[in-house]
Amino acid sequence: MMQTFLASQFFFNWRRNLSAIIGSAIIAVFIVIVAFGPLMVAQNPYDLTQLNLLDSYKPPAWLPGGDPQYWLGTDGQGRDVLASIIYGTRVSALIGIAAMLCSCLIGTTLGLLAGFYGGRLDAVIMRIADLQLSFPSMLIALFLMSAVGTGIDKVLIALTAVGWVVYARTVRGSTLGEIEKEYVQAARVAGLTNGKIIRRHVLPNVLTPLIVIATVQVGTFILIEASLSFLGVGVPITQPSLGLLIKNGFDVLFSGLWWTSVFPGLMIMAMVFGINLFGDFLRDELNPRLK
Repeated sequence: MMQTFLASQFFFNWRRNLSAIIGSAIIAVFIVIVAFGPLMVAQNPYDLTQLNLLDSYKPPAWLPGGDPQYWLGTDGQGRDVLASIIYGTRVSALIGIAAMLCSCLIGTTLGLLAGFYGGRLDAVIMRIADLQLSFPSMLIALFLMSAVGTGIDKVLIALTAVGWVVYARTVRGSTLGEIEKEYVQAARVAGLTNGKIIRRHVLPNVLTPLIVIATVQVGTFILIEASLSFLGVGVPITQPSLGLLIKNGFDVLFSGLWWTSVFPGLMIMAMVFGINLFGDFLRDELNPRLK
């Protein structure tokens, strides 16, 4: 299987695309951080027994007054900024991936039902989607978080609520085109149930655009989660999040303690940048109109 992949046109084009290689490398780094993050740092920044207030606001190791033990400095609680970023990256990335999977599952299911059955079901689902699209995603997420409270599970609910629409509309449009094709008509003549036709024939043929949407949406969700946490309505302060790190550092940003917010911000930027680079490559590869 690996030999087949290495000989494929996809891999050949990937090797010739510098942006795709850079994006893939960035994503690979973050996969390692998510999988092995706690093993990469000595301090658990959210274990109070490992913190020392005497180490608060130490600058990065290369600046005067820096401590080689803390490469990127410390914050007001004496937490290692590098360790905090690694722990926060794990949470932010996992939230983005989990919310994307939930949005894709719900949106794809509703899109298939709307496109295949049509009628009132289609009208209801699409009108709900149109209503939701008339409001900014961030505004809807803020409203939901203010209603249900803070917490990782609440953030997942809010992100799923704003993310399912794009899948539903995309799948619905693709399904409308697929059900008119001969292979679907043949399946109906053969006596297959609607459920089997959807699972075996329609679904596999509408998945391609969803791969691109899902890839880019992970970056979007990471940004939304960071924004919610920055505003104080996302992840609780007792749990790591890049948005919370930026918020905590922003309070002292203009006091010269720039490293407490700049480095977490750069981490978010790098994550979204890598995801978007790879997403652009997937869009070009999986869209036959661009070839």
